[in-house]
Amino acid sequence: MRLEHHIEELLYRYNCVIVPEFGAFLSQTKSAFIDKDTHTFYPPSKFISFNEQLTSNDGLLVSYVADSEKATYESMLTEVATIGKNWKVQLQRGERLFLGNIGKLWLNKESKIQFEPFEKVNFLTTSFGLSSCVSGKITREVLKQEVEKLEEEIPFIITPEQRAKHSFRPYLKYAAIVFFSISLGVSGLRVYKENKNIDLLVQQDAQKQVSKRIEEATFFDTSPLELPVVNLHASLTPSITSAKYHIIAGAFKVKENADKKIEQLKVKGYNANYIGVNKFGFHVVAFDSFSEANDAINYLRKIKKTESSDAWLFQE
Repeated sequence: MRLEHHIEELLYRYNCVIVPEFGAFLSQTKSAFIDKDTHTFYPPSKFISFNEQLTSNDGLLVSYVADSEKATYESMLTEVATIGKNWKVQLQRGERLFLGNIGKLWLNKESKIQFEPFEKVNFLTTSFGLSSCVSGKITREVLKQEVEKLEEEIPFIITPEQRAKHSFRPYLKYAAIVFFSISLGVSGLRVYKENKNIDLLVQQDAQKQVSKRIEEATFFDTSPLELPVVNLHASLTPSITSAKYHIIAGAFKVKENADKKIEQLKVKGYNANYIGVNKFGFHVVAFDSFSEANDAINYLRKIKKTESSDAWLFQE
């Protein structure tokens, strides 16, 4: 007779199953939990333990086995007690006792019975059919953090007069994101440098869409390795200078603010000048203007290091 088989069946329904002359197997409900190291989800279950102090017969195991084996209660009590005694003898001989899906038992150095449950079987009937599962780590993305990250990647300047009059409107952030997406998926930037002529081609459609929503933004090339000449192919109102190459300090919607910027730069010692109005209606201000491309490039490098990393080169 496989007594451990009957013990297993009773553990599904009862929290304590006593084996006369041997000890008791106890079950305790254990809540569902997650192993953070392995990302494994475990369902609710019953945790099986063993108590060698509970050896008095409570009639549960003997009655159940007697009914299953079609035997009398008295004869089955004697047989179950005998099996319990034999298990103890096996343990005293230093053997390990394996009881099916319940677990294994052995004696330690102090002759105390040690028990290790077999955790692959869940004796909690309400969790029938549920098994452990492994799930990859979930990375949660917050939209606000994404926008802040994109703002760092997309260079733009807000003109002082607009920043003073109005608070920074949320749609400007998203317009910048739209421009960044369009520039990656649609616009092709080709930079080529031949002797004294440098030209940066920017796709017209992307500029039109962004300029409609961001009137106070000036976009520029931030490449640290190359200093391309930006040719927007947008005619400017004739300026006071005949130079072809201009180091741009900013573009302003309001003419008075462009004049203020020129005055500020002149106080700092720059030969600032007013370039004109581009096709988008912005008043363009330059740190200085040059007739030779090499002179303009060298000056642009200096400005980026000392005054403004946002400066860029415009070629008429």
